[in-house]
Amino acid sequence: MKRLFLSCLLAVVAPAAAEPPHVVYLIADDHAWRDFGFMGSREALTPNLDRLAARSARFSNGYVPTSLCSPSLATLLTGRYPHQSGLHYNHPPPGNSAFNRMRSRAEYEQARSPAFERIRNLPSLPRVLGDLGYRSLQTGKFWEGHFSNAGFTEGMTVFEPAPGQDYGGNRVLANGELAAHGNGDHGLKIGRETLQPIADFLDRHAAQAPTFVWYAPFLPHQPHDSPARFYDLYRGRGLPAHRIPYLASVSQFDATVGELLELYDKRGLTARTLFVFVSDNGWTPDTVRDKKRSVEFAPLKRSKYSPFEDGLRTPILLSWEGVIRPGAHETLVSSVDLLPTVLEAVGAPAAVPNLPGRSLLAAARGESVLAGQPVFGEIYPGDASVLGKPARDIAYRWLRLGRYKLIVPHLHGESKPWNDYLREVSLFDLEADPGETHNLATDPAQAKRLRDLRERLDAWWTPGQNDELPPLFPR
Repeated sequence: MKRLFLSCLLAVVAPAAAEPPHVVYLIADDHAWRDFGFMGSREALTPNLDRLAARSARFSNGYVPTSLCSPSLATLLTGRYPHQSGLHYNHPPPGNSAFNRMRSRAEYEQARSPAFERIRNLPSLPRVLGDLGYRSLQTGKFWEGHFSNAGFTEGMTVFEPAPGQDYGGNRVLANGELAAHGNGDHGLKIGRETLQPIADFLDRHAAQAPTFVWYAPFLPHQPHDSPARFYDLYRGRGLPAHRIPYLASVSQFDATVGELLELYDKRGLTARTLFVFVSDNGWTPDTVRDKKRSVEFAPLKRSKYSPFEDGLRTPILLSWEGVIRPGAHETLVSSVDLLPTVLEAVGAPAAVPNLPGRSLLAAARGESVLAGQPVFGEIYPGDASVLGKPARDIAYRWLRLGRYKLIVPHLHGESKPWNDYLREVSLFDLEADPGETHNLATDPAQAKRLRDLRERLDAWWTPGQNDELPPLFPR
Protein backbone atom coordinates (compact mmCIF):
# COMPACT_ATOMS: atom_id res chain seq x y z
CA MET A 1 0.00 0.00 0.00
CA LYS A 2 2.88 2.34 0.84
CA ARG A 3 4.47 1.63 -2.55
CA LEU A 4 1.17 2.27 -4.29
CA PHE A 5 0.80 5.62 -2.52
CA LEU A 6 4.27 6.72 -3.60
CA SER A 7 3.79 5.47 -7.14
CA CYS A 8 0.57 7.47 -7.51
CA LEU A 9 2.24 10.52 -6.02
CA LEU A 10 5.26 10.28 -8.29
CA ALA A 11 2.97 10.14 -11.30
CA VAL A 12 1.86 13.71 -10.70
CA VAL A 13 5.11 15.36 -9.63
CA ALA A 14 7.53 17.07 -11.98
CA PRO A 15 9.23 14.58 -14.29
CA ALA A 16 12.80 13.63 -13.48
CA ALA A 17 15.66 14.76 -15.66
CA ALA A 18 16.56 12.56 -18.64
CA GLU A 19 19.57 11.45 -16.63
CA PRO A 20 18.92 11.95 -12.91
CA PRO A 21 22.04 12.67 -10.89
CA HIS A 22 23.89 10.30 -8.68
CA VAL A 23 23.68 11.58 -5.10
CA VAL A 24 26.32 11.44 -2.37
CA TYR A 25 25.90 12.51 1.25
CA LEU A 26 29.25 13.26 2.92
CA ILE A 27 28.53 13.52 6.65
CA ALA A 28 31.20 14.57 9.13
CA ASP A 29 30.80 13.24 12.66
CA ASP A 30 31.56 15.56 15.62
CA HIS A 31 33.16 18.31 13.49
CA ALA A 32 33.03 21.93 14.69
CA TRP A 33 31.75 24.48 12.16
CA ARG A 34 34.89 26.63 12.40
CA ASP A 35 37.37 23.86 11.66
CA PHE A 36 37.52 23.99 7.87
CA GLY A 37 39.93 25.94 5.75
CA PHE A 38 37.05 27.29 3.65
CA MET A 39 35.40 28.56 6.84
CA GLY A 40 38.49 30.59 7.67
CA SER A 41 40.31 28.28 10.08
CA ARG A 42 44.04 28.88 10.45
CA GLU A 43 44.46 25.61 12.30
CA ALA A 44 42.44 22.90 10.51
CA LEU A 45 44.02 21.57 7.30
CA THR A 46 41.18 20.46 4.99
CA PRO A 47 42.45 20.76 1.40
CA ASN A 48 39.99 18.27 -0.09
CA LEU A 49 36.95 19.79 1.56
CA ASP A 50 38.26 23.21 0.52
CA ARG A 51 38.37 22.07 -3.11
CA LEU A 52 34.85 20.69 -2.82
CA ALA A 53 33.71 23.98 -1.28
CA ALA A 54 35.29 25.96 -4.13
CA ARG A 55 33.00 24.22 -6.62
CA SER A 56 29.94 24.29 -4.33
CA ALA A 57 27.13 26.54 -3.26
CA ARG A 58 28.40 27.23 0.26
CA PHE A 59 25.86 27.85 3.02
CA SER A 60 28.07 29.01 5.89
CA ASN A 61 25.17 29.59 8.30
CA GLY A 62 23.84 26.06 8.25
CA TYR A 63 22.40 24.29 11.28
CA VAL A 64 21.30 20.88 12.44
CA PRO A 65 18.21 20.84 14.68
CA THR A 66 19.92 18.89 17.45
CA SER A 67 23.50 18.39 18.62
CA LEU A 68 23.16 14.64 19.08
CA CYS A 69 24.26 12.27 16.33
CA SER A 70 21.41 9.75 16.01
CA PRO A 71 18.48 12.21 15.81
CA SER A 72 20.55 14.51 13.61
CA LEU A 73 21.18 11.66 11.17
CA ALA A 74 17.50 10.74 11.32
CA THR A 75 16.65 14.29 10.21
CA LEU A 76 18.89 13.81 7.15
CA LEU A 77 17.07 10.57 6.33
CA THR A 78 13.50 11.74 6.92
CA GLY A 79 13.60 15.52 6.39
CA ARG A 80 11.72 15.93 9.68
CA TYR A 81 12.55 17.40 13.06
CA PRO A 82 13.09 14.84 15.86
CA HIS A 83 9.77 15.69 17.51
CA GLN A 84 8.03 15.00 14.17
CA SER A 85 9.74 11.72 13.35
CA GLY A 86 9.84 10.42 16.92
CA LEU A 87 13.57 9.69 16.47
CA HIS A 88 14.86 12.02 19.18
CA TYR A 89 17.42 9.87 21.03
CA ASN A 90 20.65 7.98 20.70
CA HIS A 91 19.31 5.13 22.82
CA PRO A 92 15.67 4.03 23.16
CA PRO A 93 14.39 2.63 26.46
CA PRO A 94 15.80 1.14 28.64
CA GLY A 95 18.86 3.32 27.81
CA ASN A 96 22.52 2.86 27.10
CA SER A 97 23.58 1.69 30.56
CA ALA A 98 20.95 -1.03 30.51
CA PHE A 99 22.01 -2.10 27.01
CA ASN A 100 25.61 -2.38 28.17
CA ARG A 101 24.55 -4.72 30.99
CA MET A 102 22.84 -7.13 28.61
CA ARG A 103 24.79 -10.30 28.05
CA SER A 104 23.03 -11.93 25.12
CA ARG A 105 22.39 -11.00 21.53
CA ALA A 106 18.73 -12.02 21.78
CA GLU A 107 18.06 -9.77 24.79
CA TYR A 108 19.72 -6.80 23.10
CA GLU A 109 17.91 -7.28 19.80
CA GLN A 110 14.54 -7.69 21.53
CA ALA A 111 15.06 -4.46 23.48
CA ARG A 112 16.20 -2.32 20.55
CA SER A 113 13.97 -3.61 17.77
CA PRO A 114 10.72 -1.78 18.68
CA ALA A 115 12.50 1.54 18.10
CA PHE A 116 13.14 0.61 14.47
CA GLU A 117 9.46 0.57 13.51
CA ARG A 118 9.27 4.31 12.90
CA ILE A 119 12.13 4.46 10.39
CA ARG A 120 10.78 1.33 8.71
CA ASN A 121 7.46 3.03 8.13
CA LEU A 122 8.39 6.68 7.52
CA PRO A 123 9.18 8.10 4.08
CA SER A 124 12.98 8.34 3.86
CA LEU A 125 15.40 9.57 1.26
CA PRO A 126 16.73 6.12 0.26
CA ARG A 127 13.21 4.68 0.17
CA VAL A 128 11.87 7.43 -2.09
CA LEU A 129 14.94 7.28 -4.32
CA GLY A 130 14.43 3.52 -4.56
CA ASP A 131 10.94 4.12 -5.93
CA LEU A 132 12.59 6.30 -8.59
CA GLY A 133 14.94 3.51 -9.67
CA TYR A 134 17.97 4.37 -7.54
CA ARG A 135 20.30 1.88 -5.98
CA SER A 136 21.52 3.05 -2.56
CA LEU A 137 24.40 2.17 -0.24
CA GLN A 138 24.65 2.87 3.50
CA THR A 139 28.12 3.14 5.02
CA GLY A 140 29.32 4.43 8.38
CA LYS A 141 27.11 5.88 11.08
CA PHE A 142 23.55 4.52 11.09
CA TRP A 143 21.62 4.03 14.34
CA GLU A 144 18.45 2.36 13.06
CA GLY A 145 19.45 -1.31 13.00
CA HIS A 146 19.77 -3.07 9.65
CA PHE A 147 20.41 -0.72 6.70
CA SER A 148 17.20 -1.88 5.01
CA ASN A 149 15.13 -0.33 7.80
CA ALA A 150 15.64 3.07 6.15
CA GLY A 151 15.16 1.74 2.63
CA PHE A 152 18.78 1.37 1.52
CA THR A 153 19.14 -1.37 -1.07
CA GLU A 154 22.64 -2.23 0.15
CA GLY A 155 24.62 -1.40 3.24
CA MET A 156 27.34 -2.19 5.74
CA THR A 157 25.38 -1.91 8.99
CA VAL A 158 23.57 -5.21 9.43
CA PHE A 159 22.79 -5.04 13.18
CA GLU A 160 25.00 -8.01 13.99
CA PRO A 161 27.89 -7.98 16.45
CA ALA A 162 31.30 -8.59 14.94
CA PRO A 163 34.16 -10.08 17.00
CA GLY A 164 36.66 -7.43 18.00
CA GLN A 165 34.58 -4.58 16.61
CA ASP A 166 35.59 -1.18 17.96
CA TYR A 167 34.78 2.46 17.15
CA GLY A 168 31.68 2.29 19.32
CA GLY A 169 30.23 -0.67 17.46
CA ASN A 170 29.25 -4.02 18.94
CA ARG A 171 32.03 -5.97 20.60
CA VAL A 172 31.94 -9.66 21.44
CA LEU A 173 33.72 -11.48 24.24
CA ALA A 174 35.62 -14.68 23.61
CA ASN A 175 32.66 -16.69 24.90
CA GLY A 176 30.34 -15.04 22.39
CA GLU A 177 28.57 -12.76 24.84
CA LEU A 178 28.11 -9.10 24.01
CA ALA A 179 30.61 -6.81 25.76
CA ALA A 180 29.20 -3.50 24.51
CA HIS A 181 26.38 -2.36 22.34
CA GLY A 182 26.80 0.23 19.65
CA ASN A 183 25.04 0.82 16.39
CA GLY A 184 27.64 0.55 13.69
CA ASP A 185 29.07 -3.00 13.49
CA HIS A 186 31.39 -3.29 10.48
CA GLY A 187 29.78 -0.27 8.82
CA LEU A 188 32.09 1.89 10.93
CA LYS A 189 35.14 0.58 9.11
CA ILE A 190 34.35 2.92 6.23
CA GLY A 191 36.90 5.70 6.01
CA ARG A 192 38.91 4.53 9.00
CA GLU A 193 39.97 1.32 7.25
CA THR A 194 38.65 1.24 3.69
CA LEU A 195 36.54 2.83 0.97
CA GLN A 196 36.40 -0.34 -1.10
CA PRO A 197 32.68 -1.03 -0.45
CA ILE A 198 31.83 2.28 -2.15
CA ALA A 199 34.09 1.53 -5.12
CA ASP A 200 32.55 -1.92 -5.51
CA PHE A 201 29.02 -0.51 -5.26
CA LEU A 202 29.69 2.06 -7.98
CA ASP A 203 31.22 -0.58 -10.23
CA ARG A 204 28.16 -2.78 -9.81
CA HIS A 205 25.49 -0.16 -10.40
CA ALA A 206 26.57 3.29 -11.59
CA ALA A 207 26.57 2.38 -15.28
CA GLN A 208 23.05 0.93 -15.13
CA ALA A 209 21.15 3.06 -12.58
CA PRO A 210 21.39 6.29 -10.61
CA THR A 211 22.97 5.73 -7.22
CA PHE A 212 22.80 7.20 -3.73
CA VAL A 213 25.75 6.80 -1.36
CA TRP A 214 25.49 7.60 2.35
CA TYR A 215 29.07 8.23 3.50
CA ALA A 216 28.99 8.86 7.27
CA PRO A 217 32.37 7.73 8.63
CA PHE A 218 33.16 7.71 12.35
CA LEU A 219 35.41 10.75 11.76
CA PRO A 220 36.57 13.04 13.23
CA HIS A 221 34.73 11.37 16.13
CA GLN A 222 36.64 9.85 19.03
CA PRO A 223 38.74 7.76 19.30
CA HIS A 224 41.20 10.33 17.97
CA ASP A 225 43.71 7.67 16.96
CA SER A 226 44.63 8.82 13.47
CA PRO A 227 47.80 7.55 11.80
CA ALA A 228 50.98 9.45 12.66
CA ARG A 229 51.07 11.28 9.32
CA PHE A 230 47.98 13.25 10.31
CA TYR A 231 49.44 14.17 13.71
CA ASP A 232 52.61 15.27 11.92
CA LEU A 233 50.60 17.91 10.04
CA TYR A 234 50.05 19.77 13.31
CA ARG A 235 53.25 19.27 15.27
CA GLY A 236 55.64 22.19 15.47
CA ARG A 237 52.95 24.75 14.68
CA GLY A 238 52.53 26.05 18.22
CA LEU A 239 49.08 24.54 18.63
CA PRO A 240 47.77 23.61 22.10
CA ALA A 241 48.16 19.91 22.85
CA HIS A 242 44.46 19.34 23.51
CA ARG A 243 43.52 20.34 19.95
CA ILE A 244 46.03 18.23 18.03
CA PRO A 245 44.34 14.77 18.32
CA TYR A 246 41.00 16.20 17.17
CA LEU A 247 42.58 18.20 14.33
CA ALA A 248 44.50 15.11 13.19
CA SER A 249 41.16 13.31 12.91
CA VAL A 250 39.73 16.27 10.99
CA SER A 251 42.55 15.89 8.45
CA GLN A 252 42.06 12.12 8.33
CA PHE A 253 38.40 12.68 7.48
CA ASP A 254 39.41 15.24 4.86
CA ALA A 255 41.78 12.74 3.25
CA THR A 256 38.98 10.20 2.94
CA VAL A 257 36.80 12.83 1.26
CA GLY A 258 39.56 13.28 -1.30
CA GLU A 259 39.68 9.52 -1.88
CA LEU A 260 35.91 9.34 -2.31
CA LEU A 261 35.84 12.23 -4.78
CA GLU A 262 38.59 10.48 -6.73
CA LEU A 263 36.43 7.34 -6.97
CA TYR A 264 33.84 9.41 -8.83
CA ASP A 265 36.44 11.23 -10.94
CA LYS A 266 38.08 8.01 -12.13
CA ARG A 267 34.73 6.58 -13.18
CA GLY A 268 33.66 9.70 -15.05
CA LEU A 269 30.75 10.25 -12.65
CA THR A 270 31.57 13.65 -11.14
CA ALA A 271 29.70 15.77 -13.67
CA ARG A 272 26.58 13.64 -13.11
CA THR A 273 26.69 13.68 -9.31
CA LEU A 274 25.13 15.90 -6.66
CA PHE A 275 27.46 16.05 -3.66
CA VAL A 276 25.97 17.13 -0.32
CA PHE A 277 28.18 17.88 2.69
CA VAL A 278 27.02 18.48 6.27
CA SER A 279 28.20 17.69 9.82
CA ASP A 280 25.87 15.76 12.10
CA ASN A 281 26.82 17.97 15.05
CA GLY A 282 29.73 19.99 16.37
CA TRP A 283 32.48 18.97 18.79
CA THR A 284 35.13 21.18 20.39
CA PRO A 285 37.96 19.74 22.52
CA ASP A 286 38.41 20.80 26.13
CA THR A 287 41.72 20.99 27.97
CA VAL A 288 40.66 18.28 30.43
CA ARG A 289 40.85 14.56 29.85
CA ASP A 290 37.82 12.41 29.06
CA LYS A 291 36.67 10.43 32.12
CA LYS A 292 35.77 7.43 29.94
CA ARG A 293 38.89 7.56 27.77
CA SER A 294 41.87 8.75 29.81
CA VAL A 295 44.03 9.12 26.70
CA GLU A 296 41.45 11.41 25.08
CA PHE A 297 40.49 15.01 25.71
CA ALA A 298 36.85 15.58 26.61
CA PRO A 299 34.58 17.81 24.52
CA LEU A 300 33.69 21.24 25.78
CA LYS A 301 30.40 21.14 27.63
CA ARG A 302 29.04 23.88 25.33
CA SER A 303 29.55 21.85 22.13
CA LYS A 304 28.09 18.39 21.48
CA TYR A 305 24.78 17.74 23.34
CA SER A 306 24.35 21.47 23.97
CA PRO A 307 22.02 24.18 22.57
CA PHE A 308 25.01 26.40 21.69
CA GLU A 309 26.58 27.19 18.32
CA ASP A 310 29.51 24.82 18.73
CA GLY A 311 27.09 21.91 18.85
CA LEU A 312 24.56 23.03 16.25
CA ARG A 313 26.13 25.05 13.48
CA THR A 314 27.61 23.44 10.35
CA PRO A 315 28.53 24.52 6.84
CA ILE A 316 26.37 22.92 4.16
CA LEU A 317 27.82 22.35 0.68
CA LEU A 318 25.98 21.50 -2.54
CA SER A 319 28.02 20.64 -5.62
CA TRP A 320 26.83 19.54 -9.08
CA GLU A 321 28.95 20.52 -12.04
CA GLY A 322 27.15 22.58 -14.66
CA VAL A 323 23.98 22.83 -12.55
CA ILE A 324 24.90 24.42 -9.22
CA ARG A 325 26.71 27.74 -9.30
CA PRO A 326 29.67 27.94 -6.90
CA GLY A 327 29.36 30.80 -4.46
CA ALA A 328 28.74 31.91 -0.90
CA HIS A 329 25.29 32.12 0.72
CA GLU A 330 24.83 33.79 4.11
CA THR A 331 21.13 33.01 4.63
CA LEU A 332 20.25 30.77 7.57
CA VAL A 333 19.51 27.21 6.44
CA SER A 334 18.94 23.87 8.15
CA SER A 335 19.57 20.21 7.51
CA VAL A 336 15.77 19.83 7.25
CA ASP A 337 16.20 21.65 3.91
CA LEU A 338 18.36 18.92 2.39
CA LEU A 339 15.70 16.31 1.67
CA PRO A 340 13.46 18.74 -0.29
CA THR A 341 16.58 19.97 -2.10
CA VAL A 342 17.55 16.49 -3.25
CA LEU A 343 13.99 15.57 -4.18
CA GLU A 344 13.79 18.62 -6.43
CA ALA A 345 17.18 17.79 -7.94
CA VAL A 346 16.01 14.29 -8.93
CA GLY A 347 12.74 15.60 -10.37
CA ALA A 348 10.35 14.53 -7.60
CA PRO A 349 9.81 17.62 -5.43
CA ALA A 350 6.44 16.45 -4.08
CA ALA A 351 7.40 12.84 -3.40
CA VAL A 352 7.26 13.38 0.38
CA PRO A 353 4.41 15.71 1.42
CA ASN A 354 4.34 18.15 4.32
CA LEU A 355 8.07 18.48 4.84
CA PRO A 356 9.08 21.36 7.15
CA GLY A 357 12.14 22.36 5.10
CA ARG A 358 12.53 24.21 1.81
CA SER A 359 14.53 23.36 -1.28
CA LEU A 360 17.83 25.19 -1.64
CA LEU A 361 18.26 24.17 -5.27
CA ALA A 362 17.09 27.36 -7.01
CA ALA A 363 19.35 29.47 -4.81
CA ALA A 364 22.24 27.06 -5.36
CA ARG A 365 21.71 27.32 -9.11
CA GLY A 366 21.83 31.11 -8.88
CA GLU A 367 18.21 31.47 -10.00
CA SER A 368 16.86 33.11 -6.83
CA VAL A 369 17.86 34.52 -3.47
CA LEU A 370 16.71 32.71 -0.35
CA ALA A 371 14.41 34.76 1.86
CA GLY A 372 15.54 35.11 5.43
CA GLN A 373 13.62 32.98 7.90
CA PRO A 374 14.24 31.37 11.30
CA VAL A 375 15.96 28.07 11.91
CA PHE A 376 14.66 25.92 14.76
CA GLY A 377 15.87 23.05 16.88
CA GLU A 378 15.53 20.87 19.94
CA ILE A 379 17.97 19.26 22.36
CA TYR A 380 17.51 15.92 24.16
CA PRO A 381 19.48 13.64 26.49
CA GLY A 382 20.98 10.61 24.80
CA ASP A 383 18.51 8.18 26.40
CA ALA A 384 14.76 8.31 25.73
CA SER A 385 12.40 7.68 28.63
CA VAL A 386 9.64 6.41 26.33
CA LEU A 387 9.14 5.87 22.60
CA GLY A 388 6.86 8.14 20.61
CA LYS A 389 6.69 11.01 23.11
CA PRO A 390 9.57 13.48 22.55
CA ALA A 391 7.90 16.10 24.79
CA ARG A 392 8.67 13.85 27.77
CA ASP A 393 12.41 14.27 27.18
CA ILE A 394 12.86 17.68 25.57
CA ALA A 395 15.64 19.61 27.36
CA TYR A 396 15.82 22.77 25.24
CA ARG A 397 14.16 24.35 22.26
CA TRP A 398 16.00 27.02 20.31
CA LEU A 399 15.51 29.43 17.43
CA ARG A 400 17.81 31.70 15.46
CA LEU A 401 16.51 34.61 13.39
CA GLY A 402 19.02 37.02 11.90
CA ARG A 403 21.68 37.80 14.49
CA TYR A 404 19.59 36.75 17.50
CA LYS A 405 19.19 33.35 19.10
CA LEU A 406 16.62 32.26 21.69
CA ILE A 407 17.09 29.21 23.93
CA VAL A 408 14.24 27.92 26.12
CA PRO A 409 15.03 25.25 28.77
CA HIS A 410 12.52 22.62 29.87
CA LEU A 411 12.86 21.58 33.50
CA HIS A 412 10.24 18.76 33.66
CA GLY A 413 9.65 19.55 37.31
CA GLU A 414 13.34 19.52 38.16
CA SER A 415 15.27 22.44 39.65
CA LYS A 416 17.67 22.49 36.75
CA PRO A 417 17.62 21.21 33.17
CA TRP A 418 19.48 18.20 31.87
CA ASN A 419 23.25 18.87 31.81
CA ASP A 420 22.63 22.28 33.40
CA TYR A 421 23.67 24.41 30.42
CA LEU A 422 21.07 27.12 31.04
CA ARG A 423 18.40 27.45 33.70
CA GLU A 424 16.63 30.50 32.29
CA VAL A 425 15.23 31.56 28.94
CA SER A 426 18.19 33.13 27.15
CA LEU A 427 18.55 35.56 24.27
CA PHE A 428 21.90 36.12 22.57
CA ASP A 429 23.13 38.55 19.93
CA LEU A 430 25.45 36.28 17.97
CA GLU A 431 27.16 39.10 16.10
CA ALA A 432 28.07 41.05 19.23
CA ASP A 433 28.41 37.95 21.44
CA PRO A 434 29.43 34.91 19.36
CA GLY A 435 30.36 33.01 22.52
CA GLU A 436 26.77 33.22 23.81
CA THR A 437 27.80 34.52 27.23
CA HIS A 438 25.66 37.66 27.69
CA ASN A 439 21.97 36.92 28.23
CA LEU A 440 19.77 39.74 26.91
CA ALA A 441 16.46 38.20 28.01
CA THR A 442 16.12 40.56 31.00
CA ASP A 443 17.07 43.69 29.04
CA PRO A 444 13.93 45.88 28.76
CA ALA A 445 15.14 47.09 25.36
CA GLN A 446 14.87 43.49 24.10
CA ALA A 447 11.38 42.78 25.48
CA LYS A 448 9.58 43.09 22.13
CA ARG A 449 12.16 40.98 20.31
CA LEU A 450 12.06 38.35 23.05
CA ARG A 451 8.27 38.17 22.85
CA ASP A 452 8.30 37.90 19.05
CA LEU A 453 10.92 35.14 18.99
CA ARG A 454 9.13 33.20 21.72
CA GLU A 455 5.87 33.40 19.76
CA ARG A 456 7.64 32.08 16.67
CA LEU A 457 9.25 29.25 18.63
CA ASP A 458 5.96 28.24 20.27
CA ALA A 459 4.18 28.33 16.90
CA TRP A 460 6.82 25.97 15.54
CA TRP A 461 6.38 23.48 18.41
CA THR A 462 4.98 23.82 21.90
CA PRO A 463 5.64 20.59 23.81
CA GLY A 464 2.50 19.35 25.48
CA GLN A 465 0.15 21.04 23.02
CA ASN A 466 0.96 19.73 19.56
CA ASP A 467 2.80 16.49 20.23
CA GLU A 468 1.10 14.19 17.75
CA LEU A 469 3.59 12.22 15.69
CA PRO A 470 2.77 11.64 12.02
CA PRO A 471 1.06 8.30 11.39
CA LEU A 472 3.13 5.38 10.23
CA PHE A 473 2.71 4.34 6.62
CA PRO A 474 0.91 1.00 6.33
CA ARG A 475 3.28 -1.80 5.50
